[in-house]
Amino acid sequence: MYTDEKLAHLNGSPELDKCIKAVLSPANFIGRAGKLDAHISDFNQFLAFDKWKLVRNKAELSFQKLDEIEFDETSHPTETEDDFLKREFSGVRIMDIGLEGAVSEVLEQRIKEIEKCYANDAPLAVILLAGSTLEGILLGVATKHPKQFNASGSSPKDKNRKVKPFHEWTLSSLIDVARELNLIRVDTHKFSHALRDFRNYIHPFEQMSSGFSPRQHTAKICLHVLKAVIQEINENIKRISVQ
Repeated sequence: MYTDEKLAHLNGSPELDKCIKAVLSPANFIGRAGKLDAHISDFNQFLAFDKWKLVRNKAELSFQKLDEIEFDETSHPTETEDDFLKREFSGVRIMDIGLEGAVSEVLEQRIKEIEKCYANDAPLAVILLAGSTLEGILLGVATKHPKQFNASGSSPKDKNRKVKPFHEWTLSSLIDVARELNLIRVDTHKFSHALRDFRNYIHPFEQMSSGFSPRQHTAKICLHVLKAVIQEINENIKRISVQ
């Protein structure tokens, strides 16, 4: 009853924004960015009916006004980390996505190198290569389908509300737009953001200050994310190709 009364008092006021940002503050989810993104994704299902969306850009939270209600009727039940790792991927090939030949060849080579690093117990190399490869895949898809990516409500805008050119997009934006276009599943979206956070440890001082120690288990998640993204884009790319 106390909570209901307080929320009723805050509703419709700027204080409600502060309340939501305080509850979902990234400072409360250090080392658990994937969990935070899952909470934000769930919360946005309710905000959607008022044509609003909560967006995280690293440690900053902001509200984004939507042109229409974005209600995801195709979402899957939330998977745990163990559930995600149990998923099997057979014959996943970047070539099947339909990117430019030269780009596909480079990305395929990176996948092979990542698998070698994983087999030889080099988790940090796996994490860093997987993060850059994920960005390469999504940027390649965006370049191939600029109309759909630019029209997305999650596309990054400049101060004049104009969509930024692709070379200025962050990996976070590419992941969010891929999810909005239903190219990847809810859980793959969540774990992709976890991979993005791990990739930041390419900076030695960032790794030192956080105390992050890469493990083979972490590398396994990152490699699994890549395979999931490739397979799901292969399955769903026709959905936007006909638009």
